[in-house]
Amino acid sequence: MGERKVEDMSLSALFEQARKIHLTVTESGADQDLVKKGCEVLEKCEDMISKLGLFSSNETKDDISTNNLKYLLVPFYLAELTEKLAQEERIQILKISQAKLKEFISFCEAMELVPQEELEASVQGASNSFADRRALKIARFRRQRAAEAKLTEIKERKERRGRSTKAAALSTPVEVGEDDLLDDDGEEEREAWLTTISLAICKAFDLLEMLKKEEEMLSAIKEKQLKEGEKEFSQAILDDRTKKAEAWHRDAAARAQYTQPAAPITCATFAQDVIEGRANVSQAHDHKHQPMIFGPQSLIGGSLTSERERMAAQVFQPAYRMPTMSIEEAGLREMEMMNKWQERNAKMFEEANSAWYKDKPKMGPSEDDEDDDAAQEKARAWDDWKDDNPRGAGNKKLTPCG
Repeated sequence: MGERKVEDMSLSALFEQARKIHLTVTESGADQDLVKKGCEVLEKCEDMISKLGLFSSNETKDDISTNNLKYLLVPFYLAELTEKLAQEERIQILKISQAKLKEFISFCEAMELVPQEELEASVQGASNSFADRRALKIARFRRQRAAEAKLTEIKERKERRGRSTKAAALSTPVEVGEDDLLDDDGEEEREAWLTTISLAICKAFDLLEMLKKEEEMLSAIKEKQLKEGEKEFSQAILDDRTKKAEAWHRDAAARAQYTQPAAPITCATFAQDVIEGRANVSQAHDHKHQPMIFGPQSLIGGSLTSERERMAAQVFQPAYRMPTMSIEEAGLREMEMMNKWQERNAKMFEEANSAWYKDKPKMGPSEDDEDDDAAQEKARAWDDWKDDNPRGAGNKKLTPCG
């Protein structure tokens, strides 16, 4: 009965019903039944528009009548409602919605309704820089806000005109200027639909970018799942792992009642090995161990023999690079380096104290010993002469008081 009713409705009635459904779903997020009904009505609208031939590729926005302008929004409304469908094949839904958005944008481009900067950005594609994309988003947001403000202004102006017309009709019948009022209403309605289409273009570009990113993410996840295989563990494996952990804790609690406390463990990695069951408390520990292992691999004994065990061992692995040694081992290695450094410094100090410039020079036998003896005798004779002849002794006659 509902389908027969849709078949019997006119194009304008179908569009108004679809527009109300779109507004309800957008504002309140209605159930899937209403979304599917809206998609059905919009598909019927598309079929009727195609059969009636309302639009042509040779026309522009000035050639389209005011009553037919609103039907340009049918692909946009259908794309938004299709995106809200909840199905398992999400990628297929995204592709259908993107196809409708591209159809709407390309038809608006043919009607000269798309801004020039949007056309240039779509031609350049991914070659746009981050600054260009940011500027484009800001310009798009400003156009969207301006369109919303203009629609609000037109709505308020129409309400004021309706109230004034109603008040004037109650007081005095309007006969003069009635045609002018009708013309104003037509121009106002055309302006409202053009502004609505401009707002829809801004939303279509934003929604198209969002759907592309979502499709890329879902495709990457699906490809990764196909490469790595099944990621979910069966409930039996999870229960078995839980039983092993609970049994280990029960046995440890039972042993603690009858055993003597062991010496305190000072190595954090060795303590983790004891907790995970890779070592015993009684074992001697000389800070030689393997890196810490996280996840279910600590509960799986022996080597990994199957692909399922290898995948299970990778669960809860840290995303960062694991250390190759413990803090204690690093401290011991640093202490060994410090001892070597001190020994090297002590050796350098010893060599510096016994260097050649610190030793006394050793005088060897000279080849000019005879010359040195003669010079020494000459110096002694000169010293003796100076003792016998003091300074100024031969000049007494030259002095005034001599």
